[in-house]
Amino acid sequence: MLARAGVCAATLYRGYASKEALVAAALEWRQNAWLEVWDRAIDRQKTARGKLLSVFDALDEFHGRADEARWCAFLGSAAEYASPPEEIIRANAEETRTLRARLFHLAQPVDGHRASALADQLVLVVTGDLAMHLRDPHHQASTARAIATALIGNR
Repeated sequence: MLARAGVCAATLYRGYASKEALVAAALEWRQNAWLEVWDRAIDRQKTARGKLLSVFDALDEFHGRADEARWCAFLGSAAEYASPPEEIIRANAEETRTLRARLFHLAQPVDGHRASALADQLVLVVTGDLAMHLRDPHHQASTARAIATALIGNR
């Protein structure tokens, strides 16, 4: 990260109250970059169903970027600590809340009465897809998309 930032460690850390605050800031940057990719994927779709499933297009696009890490930065930061500091807990909670809220919003036109349950199910599918990158760095979201399609059914 230091080489990419083009600064020494002391300069980088000077702007943050702690290492955890720096990690939380990096997670916030990562979240914003991810949401931009997902927004573009949503915009390319014409149907409500396509917009809901666009999260999987976005996952493949995001993982194909040159700056991509081995897997999800949020899952990685959560796994890093036995007892995560408050900054990391907040960053991960916000990412999860945003993921679920966006999936819920996209699920409402597809299956309004089941949108909440469907969003919860899709959060689990997305999380599993992200974790698969540890097992297979070339993993594509096609299996996760197939699971999500089955969950959605003919709605």
